[in-house]
Amino acid sequence: MKAPVWQWLRHPKITLAARLVLGLVFIGAALPKLADPPGFAKAIWAYELFPAWSLNPLALALPWLELLCGLALCLGLWLRAATLWIGALLLAFCLALTINLARHHPVDCGCFGASAHKTEPERLADMRWSILRDTALLLLVAQVLWASAQSIGRNDKSVKGKRIDEAEASGSAEKS
Repeated sequence: MKAPVWQWLRHPKITLAARLVLGLVFIGAALPKLADPPGFAKAIWAYELFPAWSLNPLALALPWLELLCGLALCLGLWLRAATLWIGALLLAFCLALTINLARHHPVDCGCFGASAHKTEPERLADMRWSILRDTALLLLVAQVLWASAQSIGRNDKSVKGKRIDEAEASGSAEKS
């Protein structure tokens, strides 16, 4: 009998793959920004969403947050916190791109460092693809959060210091 899709999506190997993809994407996005903070500040400035005084602090802090969260996911540390931060960042990125797309203000995403010069229609198309990519990454965030919540729920179900499955096993052993 086939396992339901929701059970398959909760499988630890699927969750590990989702964590690694998210972690590696964010590590890969952080490294070029860490190497060129002024270039990243210019990319943030192009969005026209932040006051001038915040550009440099954002350009210095965001790549480190991306790197730390990416490493945490890859190494299996602080999984829930790292996943929530990555989800929040992806939502913010989608919102920033959507706002600029709605006002027909083409910007280079700035996600993976500087890109080659593109025409306005090419940048608008790239923005749509970036929103689609970030939405797909948000689905991975949802999977990791859902699977971790399920495993936390399983581990928290205890009876007098024993996990439920241990209590059931000892109960059935006593009956035999």
